[in-house]
Formats: sequence, C-alpha cells, structure tokens
Amino acid sequence: MFAAAAHLLSAPQANAFFHNSPDLERGRELYDTNCASCHGLNLEGQSGWQSANEDGTYPAPPHDETGHTWHHGDTMLLDYIRRGGQAVLDDMGVDFTSGMPGFGDELTADDIEAVLDYIKSTWPDRIRAAQSDRSRLEAGAP
Repeated sequence: MFAAAAHLLSAPQANAFFHNSPDLERGRELYDTNCASCHGLNLEGQSGWQSANEDGTYPAPPHDETGHTWHHGDTMLLDYIRRGGQAVLDDMGVDFTSGMPGFGDELTADDIEAVLDYIKSTWPDRIRAAQSDRSRLEAGAP
C-alpha cells in the first residue's frame, strides 16, 4: 500500500497538483521580509495612508480588506510589485507619485505570486470574489 501511495505522489500529475496550491507560509515569510516594514506585519499599512506626504508620495496603504489592493486585478498587482509603482502608473498615464519600489530584482515571479496569495488569504470571501472578478475582467475574460 505504501509503495502505491509513493508512486502516486511521485507521478507528474500529483506534483502539478501540489505545485498549484498556494504556499501561504512561504508567502507570509516573503511578505514579512520584503513588505511588512512599510505595509505592516498585520497588513495594516501606515497611518495617514490616504493623505500625501510633503514630497507628494503617500504612506504605504494597508493590504487588508480596509485598503485598496483588492480593487486591482492580478496583472496590475504583479506588475506593480515587480517594476514598482511609478513605472506602472507612468505607463498607465496616471498623474500620481508612488513611493512603491520595484522588487523584480529581489523576488521571482513565483515569489510575488506567493506574497499575493498570502495577502488574498486574509481577505473575507466577498472581497476575494470581487478581486477575482477584477482579475478576470483585466485579463479580458467574461
């Protein structure tokens, strides 16, 4: 029996199945290391995040359900983290000064996805569903 289980777990489809499951612990560790210093250990963001600093940037927003992260689709969020806020906003023609640095040199695409999976795991179901809808629309899916 154990040999059969070992064979099944080593099969390519089993590995693919396990690979598709979010690794929330890894996402949390990456978040704590790379994001929490600005966005808070509990995803709470910085105080006054909706008011500009003297230099025109805004304090880091929360990533919990009280913030606006969930108002954006996955493609935009992945790009924002990879290239940094200003590069993305400039490409979109948005007149806004972002203090968000890019993490594409420090984090792989899988790392960034793990961080987003962790953040999303903390949202209530209704917010996760709304963000998922935004991601589908952003990707051009019905």
